[in-house]
Amino acid sequence: MVIRTGVVMDPRKQRTVDALIEAAEQIFATHTVDEVTVEQIAATAKVSVASIYNHFGSKAGLHAAVVQRALDVDKGFMDLAYVPGRTPEDQVTAAAEQYLQFYLNHPDFFRMLAFPADPGQYPAGHEAADRLAESVAEQNARLANAVGAGIRFGLVRPLDPAAVATVLWATWNGIISLAWRQDSLRCNESELRSLLATASDIIANGLRQPPSSS
Repeated sequence: MVIRTGVVMDPRKQRTVDALIEAAEQIFATHTVDEVTVEQIAATAKVSVASIYNHFGSKAGLHAAVVQRALDVDKGFMDLAYVPGRTPEDQVTAAAEQYLQFYLNHPDFFRMLAFPADPGQYPAGHEAADRLAESVAEQNARLANAVGAGIRFGLVRPLDPAAVATVLWATWNGIISLAWRQDSLRCNESELRSLLATASDIIANGLRQPPSSS
């Protein structure tokens, strides 16, 4: 069963749906679908187990709804990077900033999308995983388009835009994940911003010193 957005629902049922999704967000942030029981989710949401099946069809269906919410929130942040009038370089810089802001505002969603758990044995879980991969591909395509525009304008040397986008995305994931280390290598918000800026500078300008003009 799929909960369709934009559909007016009875307020009591809407409260139940919201409670289930909020509970599932908390639980799935640290557990895979197969590690969690419907009883745990229902107890956290303070609703009946039957509500899960009535509104989402299955535990995996509820997980899929949480993943979809995370994707929608992520897209909202990334949309702010690709506004008309920005240069390709500004779009790439803004994309890194918005990705970090997505993490800062919704760390559980970020972890869910950047480092997805095993989808489990149910079809709904695999469908959610497919949607997640499609969404990542769409966002990387936007990043690749910005890189490609830079190439066309002569601002970027000829490279594979899709490969550059994947490198940027993977780099950002790695840097932001330093925020949840439990040792001295853990980074705070200021350090994350500095590292993202350093990564952008290295990708844009390389490590080599420019040749001497003398």
